[in-house]
Amino acid sequence: MAKPIELGLVLEGEDAKEFWDNEKKPATRQQVEMFKKARKISDSIRF
Repeated sequence: MAKPIELGLVLEGEDAKEFWDNEKKPATRQQVEMFKKARKISDSIRF
């Protein structure tokens, strides 16, 4: 039987700092609009 793939990402140094700084900020209007557009496109695709 195949083993499940374990996904993991370890950020260090400046990458980790940038990640946590971005986590503290709320999304901008532009980002929210981008997510809405992406959601609409995703919902229109049939798998």
